[in-house]
Amino acid sequence: MSYLLPSEFVTKMVDAGESKMHMSVRDTLIRAFMAGAILALAAAFAVTVAVQTGVFLIGAILFPIGFCMLYLMGFDLLTGVFMLTPLALLDKRPGVTVSSILKNWGWVFLGNFAGALTVAFMMAFIFTYGFNTDPGPVGEKISHIGESRTLGYAEYGVAGWITIFIRGMLCNWMVSMGVVGAMISTSVSGKVLAMWM
Repeated sequence: MSYLLPSEFVTKMVDAGESKMHMSVRDTLIRAFMAGAILALAAAFAVTVAVQTGVFLIGAILFPIGFCMLYLMGFDLLTGVFMLTPLALLDKRPGVTVSSILKNWGWVFLGNFAGALTVAFMMAFIFTYGFNTDPGPVGEKISHIGESRTLGYAEYGVAGWITIFIRGMLCNWMVSMGVVGAMISTSVSGKVLAMWM
């Protein structure tokens, strides 16, 4: 694994943030759409493996495959963009403003959401044979996970909203570490190992 020192990969991070800011809206949407779609497929894959084997640890171990794939292909998750683009602003890169960062975040969110929603519709169609049958054990598990990740916090009111917000921040922090991990190596195997951890 060709390791880069922090002083070397910090420059790569700032450069990556700047390049995202100068990308066209079309390219930003395409890259974000693909990232959302691949991550949704990875989630469906992980849940399928977990339900079929009965060992949820296996699903959790396999889920990062999607993250590694989308990052190696150069697609963008909002989580990584949240971290990288402000670095270009802090480094005073030309053309990078708070307004341009917020616009970029909006386009990436839209692309991620559209990609994930497209896969969710396709998976729902497949699991129910065109919405004609029950979704089966995997579809049921996915729907229960979605409910618990949203409605499960409603009964706690404002404290529930704050809890889910903080959990989201911690999750994003973890994914951001995966993005950083990919930059500490110049080899594919090193990048994948660092992202997986």
